[in-house]
Amino acid sequence: MPTMTLAEEGLESLFGIHDKNLKRIERAFRVRLAARGGELSIEGEPRQVAVVERLLSQLSTLARSGYRLRAEDVRTAIRVLEEAPETSLIEFFQPRDDALAAVRRLVLPRSLNQHRYLRAMLEHDIVISIGPAGTGKTFLAVAMAAAFLLEKRVRRIVLARPAVEAGEKLGFLPGDLAEKVNPYLRPLHDALYDLVGYDKVGRMIERGIIEVAPIAFMRGRTLNESFVILDEAQNTTPEQMKMFLTRMGYSSKVVINGDDTQVDLEPGKVSGLDQAQRVLRGVAGIAFLRFGKRDVVRHPLVQRIVDAYERFERRQGTAASSDEDGLAGDPGAAGAEGVES
Repeated sequence: MPTMTLAEEGLESLFGIHDKNLKRIERAFRVRLAARGGELSIEGEPRQVAVVERLLSQLSTLARSGYRLRAEDVRTAIRVLEEAPETSLIEFFQPRDDALAAVRRLVLPRSLNQHRYLRAMLEHDIVISIGPAGTGKTFLAVAMAAAFLLEKRVRRIVLARPAVEAGEKLGFLPGDLAEKVNPYLRPLHDALYDLVGYDKVGRMIERGIIEVAPIAFMRGRTLNESFVILDEAQNTTPEQMKMFLTRMGYSSKVVINGDDTQVDLEPGKVSGLDQAQRVLRGVAGIAFLRFGKRDVVRHPLVQRIVDAYERFERRQGTAASSDEDGLAGDPGAAGAEGVES
C-alpha cells in the first residue's frame, strides 16, 4: 500500500475537521486513506492513487508556503484534477502572472474552465462564454473588469443587457431610464457590490466610471478604454449583436455571456448569440468558452437541479419522438391529416 509523508504545518486545514476533506477525496477518487500524524497510506487503483498523491502533495506545499487553505479550495482541487490530473495546483491557486494574480485578489476560479475563462479575458479582446446558470460567467467577468479598472488598464466599465425578460418592454416600466434598466442589470450590480463595495460602486456610477445601459441605447457609440460586459446575450437579435460588437473602441475588452438553452425571444426569432457562434468561429482575437454542468459552483443543489432538468428534457424529447413515430406509422392518423389539409 503506497504511503506518503506530509509536513505537519498546515495538516489540520488540509485534512479538515474530523478528516472531512480526506473523506471527500476518498469519495471522489474511489480510494481509501488512513492517516497517522503526517503519515498517510493510500489504497486503490494505481492511477487514482497517483492522482491523490499529486493532489495532497501540492496542497501541502501550498499550505506550507503560507496559503490559507479552505475546504472550498480542496473541493476545487478535486474538481480540477478529476478533469485534468496533470494540472499544476500551485499555478492554479498562486499564478505567477501578475495580471491574473490581480484578479485572484478579488475572486478565485472554482473549476478548470473558470481558470481558462480568466486567462482568455486577459489574452483576447473579445471573449464569448456560453453555459448554464451558476457557472460563474457573470461574476468572473465583473471581477476581471473591476481588476482592470483598479489597475487603470481601462477608464470605465460598461454593463449592458437586452431588456426582453418575460415579455416586458422598457416603456411599460415606471421611472426614468436608470430605474427602467436597473432590474435587468441587477445580477451585474450584485457582483460589483460583492467585489468592490456598495458605496464605492454608487460613487463610480455617479461619476460615470461605471455605466449601465440597455443594449438598444448603444447604437452609434464607440467605447474606447472600456471593459464592456454584455450579459444574457442569448436574448439579443442578430442585428443587436452585430451592433454591439461594432461598438468596440481602442484599448477595450468585450465579454459576452449567455445561456443558449434559456432564450426568451419571441418564437421564430433567431438568437444573436447563436448566430455569433457560427459567424465568428475562427476570427483572430475572439475566444469562445463553453461551460457545462460540471462548472456549476453555486450551492450543490443547483448542480443537482441542472441534472434533474436535463434528465427531464431528455425524457420529454424521447416521448415526443415516440409519439411522432407512432403517428407516422398510423395510416388512419395520416389520412385524417390529409382530410384536414
